[in-house]
Amino acid sequence: MAGALQFSRRVLDVVIIGGGPAGLSAALVLGRCRRRVLLCDAAQPRNARSVALHGYLTRDGTPPLELLRMGRAELQTYGIEPCQARVTGLACVGEGFEATLESGKQIQARTALIASGVRDHLPDIPGIDECYGVTVHHCPYCDGWEERDKTIAVIGRGTSGAGLALSLKTWTSTVLLCTNGPSRIRAADRWKLANEGITVHSASIARVEHEQQEVRAIAFTNGARVPCDAIFFSAGQSPQCNLAVQLGCEINRQGIVKTGRLGQTHVPGLYVVGDASRDVQFAIVAAAEGAKAAVAINKALQERAGLAVAAQDING
Repeated sequence: MAGALQFSRRVLDVVIIGGGPAGLSAALVLGRCRRRVLLCDAAQPRNARSVALHGYLTRDGTPPLELLRMGRAELQTYGIEPCQARVTGLACVGEGFEATLESGKQIQARTALIASGVRDHLPDIPGIDECYGVTVHHCPYCDGWEERDKTIAVIGRGTSGAGLALSLKTWTSTVLLCTNGPSRIRAADRWKLANEGITVHSASIARVEHEQQEVRAIAFTNGARVPCDAIFFSAGQSPQCNLAVQLGCEINRQGIVKTGRLGQTHVPGLYVVGDASRDVQFAIVAAAEGAKAAVAINKALQERAGLAVAAQDING
């Protein structure tokens, strides 16, 4: 908490809430802009249980926690020391913001960036938690390659379950869909599933059978059992924190905050980036969003300080 005490004595340029790829990337760019930044991290990354992250150029296969460690180390060059603390409150005060830490400390900043990400909802099925991050996954782009050509079971209902099952045919020829009760699948989607050879099992699931963290089968309450090598699920998600909602930000049907292309919200000076703001939830995309938001924040601070000219003056 030393970082919080140090920064609480002055008004910062930016308080960043969340220390994942988006928050770290934003802090890096803002640090290089010589901005006074406090990055608050609750140390609960979404992918903490994953063996490796994928699709991140030059970092494919890196353990997620190792990527965060390297990111935090890079920030030290620019005088930014991440503070491990949860932000429990965020309020608009004057032309800036006041963030309240779980310790009760209050931090003042001219702008605020929420990059706390989302929380995945695991199906409430015995055995699934033990395999999560190893042979149970939520994102085929992140883990489909590792499960290629295996028998994959999808747990999900309705359009999202059918869509996930169909999409996984890109990685393997053997996919089955378990809806854990009434399927709620539209007739047209059911036809597509049948056409692709995807069997739908609507019985309630009793448990996921596994050895250590390796999935072996899905067992149903009616006594049936279907062998499988991996599971992907579609069970929804929610933001890690509700600070943006408390400040009046709109949430779309996917449960993420509505933002502009640079992460700006309708609350002046408040930005939201990363998994909590977009529907393409890759670590590399979150990092890019953080960098873009950081540039937007720096430009906004430059304008406040009179260090920018109007667009018409540039061409005049």
